[in-house]
Amino acid sequence: MRLTLYGRTYCHLCEDMLQALESLQDELQFSVETVDVDADPALESRYGEFVPVLVGPEGREICHYFLDLTALKDRLAVR
Repeated sequence: MRLTLYGRTYCHLCEDMLQALESLQDELQFSVETVDVDADPALESRYGEFVPVLVGPEGREICHYFLDLTALKDRLAVR
């Protein structure tokens, strides 16, 4: 499953969530794409200060600010 992490390059919460996700990729079998919201005015407007936001392939939010491991595992179980 491919997940998308919306964030910013200068955001420590975004870095923390990405590191946590990277440590779980092999175990939980997913890939993660990072998207800088500041590179797209529509994304910046949509997410603003709400980053990081982790979404599934269907665009539904899994969690924001901090990694919710339970929500991630639940979403990955619904393949």
